[in-house]
Amino acid sequence: MTTDQFFWLLARVTGLSSYATLAIALVTGIALRTAVLDWLAGNRALRSLHEFTTMLWIPLAALHVLALLLDTTARLGVLDVVVPFHSSYGTLAIGLGALSLDLLVAVTVTALLKRRIRKDVWLWIHRLAYGAYALIFLHAVLSGTDFSDPAVSAITWGSAAALLTLSLARLLGGRLPA
Repeated sequence: MTTDQFFWLLARVTGLSSYATLAIALVTGIALRTAVLDWLAGNRALRSLHEFTTMLWIPLAALHVLALLLDTTARLGVLDVVVPFHSSYGTLAIGLGALSLDLLVAVTVTALLKRRIRKDVWLWIHRLAYGAYALIFLHAVLSGTDFSDPAVSAITWGSAAALLTLSLARLLGGRLPA
């Protein structure tokens, strides 16, 4: 295995892991606040899973980006992974990934500063995680090479279906009071 093959494999594994972790964070987060699932609101294990996966995506995404930066075949620079649509290679796919990374950093930083930010501002920024998820989904579809794998497809479409189902339940059933 060459060095570039190693970094390519590392980028794929950490990208998929970061995506799955984010999906778990979003599904548990919406499940905790959906009135239809009010019996989950006090579930400490579910809340802990949400908080853990919310922070777990960070090292996984960092490794994904680092592996791509070190892969000489990918030819990505630091600006390419933080400035949307800057890359000359795979401009749309890489740009969507960069935009989703920027949004998730904002969501994560404000989550850490939750007690210092007005609640309505925090909530608005926190909801950007759903947009970031959609951008990551598109990033993965456009740049990923693993969607033909049944396990990857199951994780991808299963998490999207779960989020859609819980979002509809929240819209129809309401939101639990804060």
